[in-house]
Amino acid sequence: GQLTTYSELSIYLEKPGASRAVGSAIGMNEIAYLIPCHRVIQKTGKLSGFRWGIDLKQKLLQNELL
Repeated sequence: GQLTTYSELSIYLEKPGASRAVGSAIGMNEIAYLIPCHRVIQKTGKLSGFRWGIDLKQKLLQNELL
């Protein structure tokens, strides 16, 4: 796995400009660790939009980078 952005993911899905829709769909993920939605960040590099809070998103990413 690797980090990606909402806009990169929307382009990959052949829906450029649909980054908000991608974010909404990711936000509905109820099993975040198994389907790693925590790896999607803003194109500015900012962490945002994680159902269980930004602190947990940051911890998951830090654990993966070790």
